[in-house]
Amino acid sequence: MAEGGKPMRLWGGRFEGGPADALTRLSVSVQFDWRLAPYDLLASRAHARVLHRAGLLSESELERMLAALDDLEGACRSGEFRPTVADEDVHTALERGLLERLGALGGKLRAGRSRNDQVATDLRLYLRDNVRYLVSRLVELETALIGQAEEHAATAAPGMTHLQHAQPVSFGHQLLAHVHAIARDVDRLRDWDRRAAVSPLGAGALAGSSLPLDPQAVAQELGFDSAAPNSMDAVADRDFAAEFLFCAALIGVHLSRLGEEIVLWASQEFRWIEMDDAYSTGSSIMPQKKNPDVAELARGKSGRLIGDLTALLTTLKGLPLTYNRDLQEDKEPVFDAVDTLLLVLPAVSGLVSTMRVNTARLEASAPDGFALATDLAELLVRKGVPFRDAHEAVGHLVVWCQVNDTTLDRLTEEDLAKISPHFAAGEKDGGDVPGPLEVLNVQGALAARKAYGGTAPDRVRDQITALREIVDGQAAWASGS
Repeated sequence: MAEGGKPMRLWGGRFEGGPADALTRLSVSVQFDWRLAPYDLLASRAHARVLHRAGLLSESELERMLAALDDLEGACRSGEFRPTVADEDVHTALERGLLERLGALGGKLRAGRSRNDQVATDLRLYLRDNVRYLVSRLVELETALIGQAEEHAATAAPGMTHLQHAQPVSFGHQLLAHVHAIARDVDRLRDWDRRAAVSPLGAGALAGSSLPLDPQAVAQELGFDSAAPNSMDAVADRDFAAEFLFCAALIGVHLSRLGEEIVLWASQEFRWIEMDDAYSTGSSIMPQKKNPDVAELARGKSGRLIGDLTALLTTLKGLPLTYNRDLQEDKEPVFDAVDTLLLVLPAVSGLVSTMRVNTARLEASAPDGFALATDLAELLVRKGVPFRDAHEAVGHLVVWCQVNDTTLDRLTEEDLAKISPHFAAGEKDGGDVPGPLEVLNVQGALAARKAYGGTAPDRVRDQITALREIVDGQAAWASGS
């Protein structure tokens, strides 16, 4: 409370009366923006130093100011100092705490800055800090997937399109597809950080300050690359928050896709994996159930991450320059996205790292659905048959197999000869090619796809080596080393 028992406000000099209760309840944001307190205090220290350099705080005043800010930070951390129902926002609460410690001297810190540039700075500091935590959690998931991929680089599995068997693939190759997507997510976050490394502090309410401040020095002290070159843009835009939310939403989509696959793999119809008890749940009525709740929740949480992005974009779309109170709505979507990802990622990493792969089941089902048909068509191409004709010949062969209740890998040379003369073993001008029966096996099909980016086990191991180096670099960035 301010002097005389009146609520603490950072405005009101021209007002004869206080705000209506309904306005107060609508305006208050301290219940969610209090988490910005450490960043607001960090920026306050930098601002105190720049005021001192400008001759607006004496040496002794600066020392008292910094000591009070340190004491206030400790009290916030311990819970001794907390916001009250009378505090409008985090800035109001912290100024109250500073005035309690310094009296009138505490009021000097407000010179040359506004809540407009304070909150834009605090939110950038918060996000840049938490993005590194997020990257650390993403690295854990990448590492879990790479570990499973390394173990199953040569494990054949049914590769699918339209959720129908298409061609055999290495199961490790499929797992690494998720790693590549997550690695791009990390790249986006790191690229986002480069654009977010601009300090709004010094922009004031919208036009900068007539005081001899040094925004570039403040930016450097706070770990930004530069100060904002336009004070109006600095306080008005939240594209850095929207871009972060896009990155978060896309991470959510990638987690949802992985979650969907795990749900399928764990089903009785697939039976590709067995989930560890620690990362699955049971049924309150059916004793035999083992449910993939982690994967399902990862899939479900993507909806709220997409919603966070949509909410902020909708808020921003019609705002005139510069600051508008609508921007109070920027923080909750950001906080929700950070909290959601930090909650989901460790659970998904644990699920992936502990799941047991049913290798026998995978390899037995790899050739199902005539999945080797493309290999046979490509063999005909190597013999000089136009792919159009090869495609048609193999299509007729698949129909013959269906009619005769057999599969491609059980065919004989006589069976093949009944369908088309193209299937006869022979030579192509320029060198030998294998006979059709030689390509109708899963391991041969995998090994044959040895071009860069292919599913051959050797190429999968190459991917693992390259990805480990990438992930090590991501971990180093997240730790600041």
